[in-house]
Amino acid sequence: MKDYIATFHTHFSAVKTHRSLGAAGIEAVMMPTLRALSSSCGTCVAFQADRDMRECLDGEYECLYLVEGEGDYQRLLDNR
Repeated sequence: MKDYIATFHTHFSAVKTHRSLGAAGIEAVMMPTLRALSSSCGTCVAFQADRDMRECLDGEYECLYLVEGEGDYQRLLDNR
């Protein structure tokens, strides 16, 4: 499983994505956004998946990151 963090422009988009991931059977957690990643809306969604998640997000995200280690993030998608 890979760990992902998605950041958003708005809190509503984070809530919507959190619900969509849950409906798809992917356990997700809403949490405060790490300042190293974004200062946008302040809410991000962290989740684990065993497949590439780039195709699973709609256009309402800000960025999608792959968590590679403690404090190490690879930006996969950028919608800023």
